[in-house]
Amino acid sequence: MLEELEKNIGYCFSNKKYLKIALTHSSYSNESNGKLKSYERLEFLGDSVLSIVTSDYIFKNCPELPEGELSKLRASLVCEKTLCEFSKKLDVGKYLKLSRGEKRSGGENRASLLADVFESITAAIYLDGGLEEAKKFILRFIEQEVKSPHLKSMRDFKTDLQEIVQKNPEDKIEYVLVEESGPDHDKSFIVEVRLDENVIGRGKGKSKKEAEQKAAKEALSLMGC
Repeated sequence: MLEELEKNIGYCFSNKKYLKIALTHSSYSNESNGKLKSYERLEFLGDSVLSIVTSDYIFKNCPELPEGELSKLRASLVCEKTLCEFSKKLDVGKYLKLSRGEKRSGGENRASLLADVFESITAAIYLDGGLEEAKKFILRFIEQEVKSPHLKSMRDFKTDLQEIVQKNPEDKIEYVLVEESGPDHDKSFIVEVRLDENVIGRGKGKSKKEAEQKAAKEALSLMGC
């Protein structure tokens, strides 16, 4: 059974104990009077590994996104709904060790549980094979997800606006910082995007880049784009 899951995961464990623990729910552990460990500690570690690998990937591969948009993108990539879908692709549910009560209540299909197990499997790979192996596993899913259409909301609004304006070569677009406030550690910026000196959008952010993106987004919205 575990060999089938390893094939789905794309990784063969040297120490199968890690994978067994990663699949063991606390209800099953309690039924065995604690003789079998549950995945809860692995879940804790997996959450951190998943976060650093995902952050590193989108930082390097989405250079156009300001800090605020990067945070939103990362949140969408590691949220319960997304991780649950990743587990479903691995067919994790059929391999879980659940108590009789948990099985009766449909635990193998519960979104929160499947999301937790994706994190615990990530940690199991990390402990067994190191960060590079865990990274390979995570990026199989993250790379595909970043390219998916539903992440269009994370688009580069400045580039989109520029492409529209370029259709009329005589038009000129510029971003103007109109306000900067707050202490050095917590600054706030307001930027206007101007088309031929006319304000067509305004944005506020924790960085100039974020404010520019929001200004471009507002301009596109007003244009109906």
